[in-house]
Amino acid sequence: MTTQTEPSAFYPQEGFGAPKDRVASGAGPVGLPTGTRVFSADNHISLAEDIFYERLPASMREHAPRIWYRDGAFELGAMDTSFLPPQFTHVLMQYDPLEGSSTADLDRRLEQLAADGVDRELAFPNAVLALLHFPDKALREACFRVYNEYIAELQERSRGRFYGVGLINWWDAAGATRTLTELKALGLKTFLLPLNPGKDDDGKVIDYGGSAMTGVWDAIEESGVGVAHHIGETGLSTPCEHNMMLVAMICQVASFREMFGKYLFTGILDRHPGLKIGWFEGGVNWVPAALQDAEHMLASYQHMTTRAVEHDVRHYWRTHMYSSFMVDPLGLSLIDQIGADKIMWSSDFPHNESTFGYSRRSLSSVVDAVGPERAEKIVSANVQAFLGI
Repeated sequence: MTTQTEPSAFYPQEGFGAPKDRVASGAGPVGLPTGTRVFSADNHISLAEDIFYERLPASMREHAPRIWYRDGAFELGAMDTSFLPPQFTHVLMQYDPLEGSSTADLDRRLEQLAADGVDRELAFPNAVLALLHFPDKALREACFRVYNEYIAELQERSRGRFYGVGLINWWDAAGATRTLTELKALGLKTFLLPLNPGKDDDGKVIDYGGSAMTGVWDAIEESGVGVAHHIGETGLSTPCEHNMMLVAMICQVASFREMFGKYLFTGILDRHPGLKIGWFEGGVNWVPAALQDAEHMLASYQHMTTRAVEHDVRHYWRTHMYSSFMVDPLGLSLIDQIGADKIMWSSDFPHNESTFGYSRRSLSSVVDAVGPERAEKIVSANVQAFLGI
């Protein structure tokens, strides 16, 4: 049985403010079992060094994406023209000035996290995501290689406290094999796979569940590295005059269903039973509804399927998937449907929706909702299982 917790026990208080203006919540007991090392499954880090220009081969340097700091944000672009939309830059300005938010000072970052009650982290990139669909694919892969090498250096320096999310070639099988081999050799434990795969060399939209992608999935499965999907690729379909960011974020946190359906129904997981999938920053309350709807649709459209679905819907969730959350009292109240072994707490440092500044209260609320033993899995053990560490 779970304990219902008032949502107000999870959320930041009124007037909490931007992350750059917050102060760490302090370390101390939150009701977890003795010895628990809190591991945030989803943090973010801004690239502060001009690594692509400095580290790419000389033949590519002229076209290298550049990194610079301006008006409170680390930008990525070319010839002082940002690749980022103004709205994204405005968001970066809310947390890039926070000490420890960027790669500029790893030690200060780890201090900030420790002062907020977080011992270890998995960190996704920020502005670097603008390179996911860079048109020159050879340069794109080279940039991914540079980023992976650099983030692996930070990981090594952290001595087990910082784990970086890598980037791979997902658009051709040979490239997937090549970049995954390199990623594993660097010691990185997961990589970001975009929800929107982009187009192939013939200009056709890539179908993750199509036969053309079998070699890519083969390479991922053989590597044994977990796949990380993250929110952030869903744009607004209509204009929004007021509070656009709030409207956009409501859409962002509900962006997993299409890819979730492809894993279940196109045969990706039937053909590749060794895959491990993580869903990050979309919460966990979506899982029971998505499973229920998937069961209903499979039963209702079974006469129209073009290939057999080899297992019941919930098998795919139980066997292959994890999901992370920051504040999700509804999801925690449904933990018996989701599974205590399948969800991962995160602080999301240093984003606006992060728990930075109230992480101790958030962690304590998880303990209150599910009990200390299950909470230990949720705030520490499960992300380690996903990463294989």
